[in-house]
Amino acid sequence: MSGFVHVVDDDASFLAAIERRLKHAGYEVATYPSALHLLVNLPAESVPSCILLDVRIPDLDGPGLQKRLAELGSTLPIIFLTGYHDIPATVKAIKAGADDFLTKPVASDDLFRAIEKAFAHHRTLRDLKDKLDSVRAHVGRLTPREREVFELVVRGDPNKQIARALGCTTRTVKAHRHRVMEKLQVETLAELVSLAERIGLESAARQTK
Repeated sequence: MSGFVHVVDDDASFLAAIERRLKHAGYEVATYPSALHLLVNLPAESVPSCILLDVRIPDLDGPGLQKRLAELGSTLPIIFLTGYHDIPATVKAIKAGADDFLTKPVASDDLFRAIEKAFAHHRTLRDLKDKLDSVRAHVGRLTPREREVFELVVRGDPNKQIARALGCTTRTVKAHRHRVMEKLQVETLAELVSLAERIGLESAARQTK
């Protein structure tokens, strides 16, 4: 087993016990007595990681930390731990993106299975983020006029309409469109639209149509 587990719980004895159990299983472990401690020392995401998070902790509770991490753009999967059989909290947390919800005391097999599942999810999320970052970097290399053409093309506007909108010739639009596809490394309109959807551009363009 390998990966980094971040444990947030205000119970010092539980933190010590879970840290020993996880380290014995081969995991790297960091513990935090509160949500604020984790936010101050925001974990890196360069290796498969997850957060074991107690639902009921003082100041900022588990769901509150979950919301704050989402606002910060964190991709770290969250496994909620609770000593309470709180079904509404479970439903709310899972709807907000929690990977799992375990009730204390949790058996080692269940815990390790949930962690490995969260690690797999984190790998997928990191791969997706890397791909999106690459796409955004390519889009960022477009000139302002190429960006305009890109947005109008994926919106579904024909070349003649784009030419009228931009005050240029159809031939110029075609040239810009060719350079856009070269820079974004796509060969078809379908690929161009798919790329735009991945970065949320097409939906935004449709709203302005």
